Amino acid sequence: MNATARPPAWKILSAFGIIYFVWGSTFLAIRIGVLAMPPLLFAAMRFFTAGLLLFGWMLARGERLPRGREWTSASLLAFLIFFCDYGLLFWAERRVPSGIAAVMLATIPGFIAIAETLLLRTQRFTFRLVAALLVGIGGVAVLMSRTVNVGGAPVDKAGAAALIVAALSWSVASVISRKLELPPSKAMSAGTQMLLGGIMLSVAAAASGEFHDFKAGNVSIAAWFSLIYLILFGSIVGFTAYVWLLHYESPTKVGTYAYVNPVVAVTCGFFLGGEPLGLRTVAGTVFILFSVLLITTLTKPVKKSVPILAAE
Repeated sequence: MNATARPPAWKILSAFGIIYFVWGSTFLAIRIGVLAMPPLLFAAMRFFTAGLLLFGWMLARGERLPRGREWTSASLLAFLIFFCDYGLLFWAERRVPSGIAAVMLATIPGFIAIAETLLLRTQRFTFRLVAALLVGIGGVAVLMSRTVNVGGAPVDKAGAAALIVAALSWSVASVISRKLELPPSKAMSAGTQMLLGGIMLSVAAAASGEFHDFKAGNVSIAAWFSLIYLILFGSIVGFTAYVWLLHYESPTKVGTYAYVNPVVAVTCGFFLGGEPLGLRTVAGTVFILFSVLLITTLTKPVKKSVPILAAE
């Protein structure tokens, strides 16, 4: 962090605005896209294009190509983050409203805390941490359970299960990334992972017959606009703002997007996407975000490599 070259406050605030509001809005953009296109193919188009642009831009700026072990590490993270996490997110958003999907993925800090405890031994279970995790589990239960009578229909079980697996996959990737050999340039690392993830998603889309079912002429203008928005703003602009902020603000402060994104996503889904906003959604969101707040204030951030993004 270079305090002597700190940029003007308006630039800092603009970058925070991007990761708060642009990333929060990407959940609705995904929802719009997957209702008009096959989900894996839509995800593949987003990440292959964004990865290719970022990868090419880094090469044009003189960044070196990843080396042997760096390709292996990037491939593993691409599988966990883009193939598993994002692939499942895009698939689930055909079954689950975009705001609920964002709230479900807000459980990631809890899963990261568990993974750090079990895999890296950098955290340990305490009464307060366990209590925070239980609050988050309670929030998920409110969203999914038919026995909890708070109004509104519970979340589709298959979609919710996919989102939980997605959150787990992202959490494992975030933890093991600290032990992997990756390109020194975060932008090159991200571009490589997105490009590889896009290729993996393309193979999965082809294997599941999504190319056969896809008719470009039947896709709405709104869906194409959503794809462009996700590529340019969700992936490239959002990631650039995220990495730039990490040079001037603490990871804990930058990580506050985890509290804001679900609120933005639920708001966008309600006002722009016509998604329901009942007591069930509000209660589940409050429980999960309170859990995230407890977990992030109880645990100390590890000062090694920072995971690429947070699933938007």
